[in-house]
Amino acid sequence: MQGDEARLLLGFPPNSRPTPSQIKAAYRKKVWESHPDLFPLHQKSLAESKFKMIAEAYTCLQSGSGGGGSFSATYSNVVRTGVPKAHGGRKNRALIQIPFLLIVLGTVGLGGLNATRAYRKQKEACPSHNPFLP
Repeated sequence: MQGDEARLLLGFPPNSRPTPSQIKAAYRKKVWESHPDLFPLHQKSLAESKFKMIAEAYTCLQSGSGGGGSFSATYSNVVRTGVPKAHGGRKNRALIQIPFLLIVLGTVGLGGLNATRAYRKQKEACPSHNPFLP
């Protein structure tokens, strides 16, 4: 979708440069007016297609305006990987994974030793000739 077309859908003049807050306010207003759940069944498909067009126009204008798109891209990258790309991105992934790996292995290792010790102690206390019983 082109920028002029997206601006017209959200109610802005074709050559205007709305701020991100204006875009968001216009989007919320248009969504409220054209949400498919507000229409009767026979008009639902038309309202649904208009709703999708408004959502597409919003994403087009949001990514094209000022610094809004770069902030959201950085934020989603930090949420996904845990490390912003500016600080190395995936290079430092091992620094995040190694402590968790050590904690998991340590817990499993210590728990495994305790379980083995308890099994042997119980086997000595109650000897059985059946190999499947302790």
